Order: sequence, then structure tokens, then C-alpha cells
Amino acid sequence: MKRICIAPFVLISALCLGQPPSSPSPQRQNALALEQAGKIDEAQSAWKSLLATQPKNAEAYAHIALLQAHQERYKDAIANYRKALSLNPQFPNLRLNLGLSLFKAGELKETIQTFEPMLKDLPAGSPQRLRVATLTGLAHYGIGNYSAAVPYMREATSGDPENLQFKLMLAHACLWSRQYQCVLDTYGEILTLDANSAEAHMLAGEAYDGERNEAKALEEFKAAIEVDPKLQNVHFGYGYMLWRLLKFIDAEKEFNAELANDPEHPLALTYLGDTMIRLDHVEGAGTYLEHAIRVDPSIALAHLDMGTVYESGGRKEDALRELKTAASLSPGDQKIHWRLAQFYQSMGRKEEAIAEFQKTQSLQKAADESVLDKIQHAKPRPERQQP
Repeated sequence: MKRICIAPFVLISALCLGQPPSSPSPQRQNALALEQAGKIDEAQSAWKSLLATQPKNAEAYAHIALLQAHQERYKDAIANYRKALSLNPQFPNLRLNLGLSLFKAGELKETIQTFEPMLKDLPAGSPQRLRVATLTGLAHYGIGNYSAAVPYMREATSGDPENLQFKLMLAHACLWSRQYQCVLDTYGEILTLDANSAEAHMLAGEAYDGERNEAKALEEFKAAIEVDPKLQNVHFGYGYMLWRLLKFIDAEKEFNAELANDPEHPLALTYLGDTMIRLDHVEGAGTYLEHAIRVDPSIALAHLDMGTVYESGGRKEDALRELKTAASLSPGDQKIHWRLAQFYQSMGRKEEAIAEFQKTQSLQKAADESVLDKIQHAKPRPERQQP
């Protein structure tokens, strides 16, 4: 499933800086007046002039950073906010503005390091705590710390209950950290805001599948398809569950439907090829498997099945190459070693066959992966453009 980009959903502006006690200064008053008049370049020059005579003036560094942040010069702003903090750690709003600039600059680990200590001192339910908690959750989400993101995103959705995107992000974070009940609880909340959310149905389907509740999972994937048949991975997920249930004719239809949406989908290509082999259409499977390998050569099943295709066509050396590739990609897969052992046996290579059979004895038959695992373990590809 396509992951949500955090940038469009949060409009963040720097806070006005508080004014620490200081003696009146014509230079300072001039810089503030220029800043308030929106004359950014002139204001920066005035603050820099002040620094020429007062090089340890934290306020000047803070205001220069604020003006740079308004110009989206976040790297420069971060350096000046940090300088101001080193001179005056108690300067009002300084740490918050530093965190905002770090977030906008994409420095998400540093954002978390800045904001998490602040949360200990911010009163529950306050607007500032909600803002900091939300940004902390988004930062954890952005770097893939989904379990850590969940409590902060819960706080964000509680403080902004009408924000559908935050709820979807919470559901994704719960799913990717295997908190399936959290997904289902959030799914219900999403449907109160958007009763026809295909993405919510698919999230619920993946959660039920993670719990091995196949009936509910199939029901949710069907609902997602009815709402939006072009949702990325929805047909593959539904087809993969049907494939696991050995319903190959129905699975074939779904894999074809996914390929109609995305002709380069490597998993749909692989499992369509595998399904065709299981339906005794070995010759036709090769086209899809070769295509899958071109798109993503790391899928062991595609190579395993390509070995079957080559063997059926009498291309023994090509078959052996593909079977060995499958074994190298997934060395713990019992069925690959079993298949390789059978192949060696058919070629009269008894010692190699025995070695592969012995490998199978030390391996347990792997359970089929969930839809979530199958999609997550796929090699990342560039996002395709939606039609």
C-alpha cells in the first residue's frame, strides 16, 4: 500500500519570538520595526549590525533565524537557532521554533530529539502540547518508527478528530507495527468521516489477515475493490489471499486486474505466472515470470517457477540456473531445496540431490506470509503516476 507523505498534511509556521528582558537599544528597536513591517532583508541586516556590537546577543540570532525560516532557509535558521540556544537556553519559543525548522528541513531524528524532552513539561490538552506531540508523531512516522509514532498520532487524532489524514496515518502506523486491534478501532473512526474509504477497508483487510481471520479479510478487500478498483495493491492483496486458499481461477482474475492498473507490478506478475503453472498453463506462465524478473530480480518464487518453465521446455541448464538463484535468494525455503533436489535427481546427479534433500530435513515448512508481509517485503519501486 502506498505510504502517506507527511509534508502536505501539516502547515507549520514559526511562532513569534517572546521578548526576554533587555535594555532598550535604538538598533534593536529599528530591527524589530523593520521585522514587523515585513521588510525581511532590511531586518536581517539590522540584526546583523546589532551582532557586530553585541556578538553574544541571543535575541539577534533568534530573530535572524526566524526571518530565515520565513524565507524557507531552514538549514541557516537551524544554525542560528542553535547559536541562540547556546547563548540563552531560556529564550521564549526558541526550542519550539528550532524543532519546526528541523521538521521542515527533513531532519526528523533531530526533530524528535528536540521535541520529546519538551513534551514532559507541556500541560496535557494545551494547544502547544498538541502541536508538539503531532509533529513528534509525524517525525517518527516519517523515519519508519511506527510503534513510537502510534501514541503521538493517537494524541493528534484526539486533538483534531475531524482530520481524516491523521487517522489514516495512525491506522498505517498501527498496521506496520502489527497493532491490529488499533487498526480496526481507527478503521471505525475513519468510516465515520468517510463512509466510502477504500483505503480504510484495505487497512482493515490487512489487519484481519494479520490476525488470520480470512473471512473478514476477504470481506474487507472486496469492499475496498467495490469502492475503488484502482487502489494500489488492492487486487493483488485479494488475489494473494485467494491464492493461499488454492482458489486459483479467482486469484488469476485478481492478479490480472492488478496488472491492468499497474502493468509493472512484480508480485502480481509473479503470482499470475505461478497460478498459471498450477492451472497447467506452464507455457504461458513464462511471459509473466520473465517480466517479473526484469522488474524485480529479487523475488525467489519468480525464479523457482521460471525453473519449472525452462524444465518443461527441455532447457535443463537454464532451469538449473533459475533454481539455484531461487535458493540463493531464499536459502531457508524448504520447498525450493526440495524442488532443486528433485531436479538433480531427474538429471542423475545423485550426490547433489542427496545434499539438497538433507537441507530440507533441517528446515521447517514456512507458513505463507500475510498480505502485509508480502507487500512490505517486496523491493521498493518508484511511485507510479495515477491515471
